[in-house]
Amino acid sequence: MFANQLVFASHNPHKIQEISDIIGPELKVTGLTELGCFEEIPEPYDTLEDNALAKARYIYDKYRVSCFADDTGLEVEALSGLPGVRSARYAGIEKNSEANVSKLLKELSGITDRRARFRTVIALVMQGREHVFEGIVKGVISHVPKGEKGFGYDPVFVPDGYDKCFAEMDAELKNKISHRKKAISKLVAFLQTFSSAAGQGLFNEDRE
Repeated sequence: MFANQLVFASHNPHKIQEISDIIGPELKVTGLTELGCFEEIPEPYDTLEDNALAKARYIYDKYRVSCFADDTGLEVEALSGLPGVRSARYAGIEKNSEANVSKLLKELSGITDRRARFRTVIALVMQGREHVFEGIVKGVISHVPKGEKGFGYDPVFVPDGYDKCFAEMDAELKNKISHRKKAISKLVAFLQTFSSAAGQGLFNEDRE
């Protein structure tokens, strides 16, 4: 177990809460608001991996705290992987989830192959070293949005093996099967192994 604090490079309260619920009480996760970082962190790259690393590097270099960042994309088979890395801005820079979902359903109108996958990439920068973890969940895009829970594309993503979309599931079930859960589990396993090997606090060296 590791009673330490780790910064998650996000202001999104839904994502912060979801990740905190997945990790559990053994690791305190704080967001950028608590850190006092309010500037827009550039995400100029064409891959989830590069964008996640860019965010984590930015926070580590400026604040000298261990940090992890994620980038998540919905990759739709019939759209050649779109919206992918542009998922949050699919319908415009406003990052409007309802507009994104509406555009996606319009693009898939009349298409029977609705296979898709959610992919999360987590980049951790700790003690100057970089680590990357990936989580994937496969499913299909529904024809109409359903449910009131979750966020983003959750109202139209139905994971394989289930008849409900993410937005219809309670947080406990979603957090057991989601792409973010899979990536976070790899992150936590790495931190636990690292902590045991180090025999000390994970992040003592970060602050100058």
